[in-house]
Amino acid sequence: MQNTVTQEFISHPKNNLNNGLNNSPDIILLSYIEKKLNKIFSDETKSKDSILKKVNDNTVHKIALFISGHIKRACSIGIAGETASGKSTIAFDIINTIQAFADEYLIRNVITRINTDDYYYDRSEMVKKAGSFAEFAKHYDLDVPEALELELMQKHIKQLMFGDTVYLPKYDMSGTAIRKDNVTKAEPSKIIISEGLFTLTEKIAEAFDFKIYVDVSHKVQKDRFYERAQARGLGDSADEVYENAASKAKIHIHPTAMKADIILSGEADRNAYKKFINKILAVIEEIHCKDFALPR
Repeated sequence: MQNTVTQEFISHPKNNLNNGLNNSPDIILLSYIEKKLNKIFSDETKSKDSILKKVNDNTVHKIALFISGHIKRACSIGIAGETASGKSTIAFDIINTIQAFADEYLIRNVITRINTDDYYYDRSEMVKKAGSFAEFAKHYDLDVPEALELELMQKHIKQLMFGDTVYLPKYDMSGTAIRKDNVTKAEPSKIIISEGLFTLTEKIAEAFDFKIYVDVSHKVQKDRFYERAQARGLGDSADEVYENAASKAKIHIHPTAMKADIILSGEADRNAYKKFINKILAVIEEIHCKDFALPR
C-alpha cells in the first residue's frame, strides 16, 4: 500500500511522475542502480560493527526510483529515536557528506534540514513564571508529541516538496523555551531531512518517503543524556527529567521503530555513516555526473 505522501505526489501536477518503466532503457537503468545499491546494503549488513540493524525489503527499490529519476520530486527523510540516541549527529553527518558531494559538482539546493525540535510550542512565559527552566521542566512534559506543533511541520515539509519556499520556526534549546516563527528561510531542494524525538509519530510520519529509526543501548543512551543534562543546566531535576523521558519513550518513540524503513545503530563510528553515504553518492556520481552508458 502506498503511503499518504506518495499518493498525493502521484496525483499532483507538479510531480510529473510518469511510469516510464515500460521503456526498456529505463528498466535497464533502474535494474542496474538497484543491483549496485543491493550490494552496498548487503556488504554493510555483513560487515563487522555494521551501521545497519534492519532494512525493509522495498527500501533499496525506493532509493533506486529516486536516483534513476523515475520519481522526479524532492525526497523526504525522517530520522527518529529517543533522546541521546545519536539521531542529530547522524543527520548532520548525512547532510555534511551530501553537501560536500554537491559542492564538488556545483549542485545547488541539494538538501534542506528541518529540525523537529524547532516545532516545540513557545512556553517562555511559563518558564519565567516557574523561575527557571529546571523548575518548569518539573511540571511541564516536553516528552510527548503534543508538546510540538507537528501539523505545522508537516505543512512545511509538503510545501518544500511541492517547490515552495518556507520560513521555518526556531526554538531556543538553552532553557528559555522561546520559539520564534518565520525565522529561517528554507528553499526547495532535492532532499528534505528531519530529525527529532517524534519525527515518526502518527501526526508526521506519512510526510516522509524514508523513515529511519536510530537504536541505541540503554547504558550508552543514559550516559549521553546526563552529559547533555549537565551542559543544559538541568541540575537536580535531571533524574526526574530522565525518568519521564525514558517512560514516555516506551509509549511514544520505541513503537515508531516498527514504521522504519531502516534501523541504524546509534553507536557506530561516525566515519562509518559517512563511508556508507559516500558509496550511495558514488552511484549517483556514476549515473548523473559522468559520461554514463547503459550496461548491455
